[in-house]
Amino acid sequence: MLEIQDFSFGKMVISGKTYTKDLKIVGDTIIFPWWRKEGHRVVLEDVEDLLKHDIEILILGQGEPGMMKSDISLKNYLKNKKITLIEKPTKDAISEFNTLIRKGRKIAAGFHLTC
Repeated sequence: MLEIQDFSFGKMVISGKTYTKDLKIVGDTIIFPWWRKEGHRVVLEDVEDLLKHDIEILILGQGEPGMMKSDISLKNYLKNKKITLIEKPTKDAISEFNTLIRKGRKIAAGFHLTC
């Protein structure tokens, strides 16, 4: 089980390894780096690989001030698939991620590490 141990602007530590670029997590897999089609906007294509897994929750860490947002078409897709979307500034999203992982929930996440 992966747990995020530390975060500061532009840096995340997962299981003792430091990451300095945006990343995605599903199960025990870290997808690094994570490049989005449109920078601060998350569209379906940006997370399709995560949605191929059996998940119930998608967490998006929006960056420290929360600049990254999901597109309405992604929100609608997730709603139709009955996948809960949680979007929060990255620090808060990490806390939510760690809590849900400990509870054994089926989650995937994408984290923007800067703005």
